[in-house]
Amino acid sequence: MGLASLRVEQLRCLESASLSLAPHLTLIQGPNGSGKTSLLESLFMAGRGRSFRTRMTERLISRGADYLRVVAETVAPAHRIGFEYRREGSYVARLDGRDVETLAELPGAFFVEVIDPDIHRLVEGGPGERRRWLDWGVFHVEPNFLPQWLRYSRALRQRNAALKSGQDPSVWDAAVAEHGEAVAALRAQWLDSLRPTWEQAVRQLSGLEIELGYSRGWSQERSLQEALVEGRDRDRERGSTLSGPHRADISLRWQGGMARDVLSRGQQKLVAAALVLAQLGRLRESQPVRPTLLLDDPAAELDAQRLEGLVELVRSLDCQLVITSLAPDLKLFGNPEQVFHVEHGVVRQI
Repeated sequence: MGLASLRVEQLRCLESASLSLAPHLTLIQGPNGSGKTSLLESLFMAGRGRSFRTRMTERLISRGADYLRVVAETVAPAHRIGFEYRREGSYVARLDGRDVETLAELPGAFFVEVIDPDIHRLVEGGPGERRRWLDWGVFHVEPNFLPQWLRYSRALRQRNAALKSGQDPSVWDAAVAEHGEAVAALRAQWLDSLRPTWEQAVRQLSGLEIELGYSRGWSQERSLQEALVEGRDRDRERGSTLSGPHRADISLRWQGGMARDVLSRGQQKLVAAALVLAQLGRLRESQPVRPTLLLDDPAAELDAQRLEGLVELVRSLDCQLVITSLAPDLKLFGNPEQVFHVEHGVVRQI
């Protein structure tokens, strides 16, 4: 699976752009502020329905425009993906001619991941960043994960609504517990299978021995049903459910301390990149689909040794690569099959 073409309208500084992607390596080059990263955002949106830079999609709409539109086509297998987001917050998403009920359906059509200069947020940021990283991998290997997560989310919303309105939330406890336990078990199973690949990747990139842990969102000594019962008074006081997989987190520890507290920003970036590449590597082992990896200025802020490790790891994954660079002749990952120059939001093929 790879991306064959992209058309984008009214996204940040990109008024209108169309490009065809190479099967292996596409280079997007141009000066700072030209729109290179905005193109990567468009590509990422084709697989995730959102940007990797902001959760507020309406902020991506070009100044003075009322909408943004992204249309993409994949190959092997072939899919057509389309979005139109409106400034008032509404959107339409379509996959192969039908409306998409939830954006969670999209990763199955286009398998994309990104490493950008803000990748350290995966280490330094909140638990939601790490849950999204983990869930993206589980989704691709476990067909039952998305249905279980959707059932859990619906039951959780109903329980929270009961808590806020002063009604009895216990009628939802069984459904929350059943589907929440299933979600947590699938996450833990995937993370366990990922550990060997992760350990190799993080050593190669950072030279550090980082402990990867998992907190499922409630005490290991209790079932979720028991945790919901015991925490009911607290939940009523807060007006929301405080136990369950929506509270899960991935822990990253080095020499007894949390990685976000003891590692430098540069080290955090390397550890976060290792998380992304380890998961891609494990997914490549489990299924034949070639993912697309977006690299935003990969040579920035890396010394020669770390950059060599990144290049070696990325090459071993055999992904479709789309790379941005200030340099017009970047050949770290080989000779580009397609090169695009971006300046002032205008994209042209070289």
